[in-house]
Amino acid sequence: MNTPLDGGVPASRTVSIAVVSAGTSDPSTTTMLARRVADKAATLAARHGVDAQIRMVDLRALAADVTTAMVSQHISPALQEASDIMRDADAIVASTPVYKAGASGLFTSFFQVLDNDLLIGTPVVLAATAGSARHALVVDDQLRGLFAYLRTVTVPTGLFAAPDDWNHSDFGTRIERAAAELVALVVGGFRSAVRDETWGAYQHSYGSAGGTELGINLDSDLMRLATGGR
Repeated sequence: MNTPLDGGVPASRTVSIAVVSAGTSDPSTTTMLARRVADKAATLAARHGVDAQIRMVDLRALAADVTTAMVSQHISPALQEASDIMRDADAIVASTPVYKAGASGLFTSFFQVLDNDLLIGTPVVLAATAGSARHALVVDDQLRGLFAYLRTVTVPTGLFAAPDDWNHSDFGTRIERAAAELVALVVGGFRSAVRDETWGAYQHSYGSAGGTELGINLDSDLMRLATGGR
């Protein structure tokens, strides 16, 4: 018989960690950083009896689809699959390269085309890479605002990696700390609690969560009359 863990999450539960990378090179340090965080989170989750499955969202392969969605609202099958991964994720590791003191346009555009309510309550680790330590504040100065708007919960530790950081002994410690914070939120059932207990308290717009966010009964007599049905 499974016994509840901290926060009521049962042992042997399977959760999904979505890894979103806007890295454009191959190999990509942006992707490498995100994978290290996700792999560490999966290892830590296993200690709690939680099986964490990692699902990749490679934005480089979706660049044209994201651009099309921005200008025409057309969602391609590949972009819809990525959106479904995000919708079903129990946690997210989001990693972007920094260009000209800002997050990648591809990275921000992807999150801008997602439905407004898709990520409510989802725990997120924010990460960024750049060629200079001058960009170290991008995570806190820019990314946290975007993810606050999406009503996610970002872990306290943000991750930034310039070339020199990869050789520092404390870099792995920061990664482990961020992963531990993410796992604590997942094991504690934060996302489920928010969605089960306070979903109705959030401001929703029609269509922002597949039409389910408002609790509208489309099969009522009034709705059938409004649509010309009987």
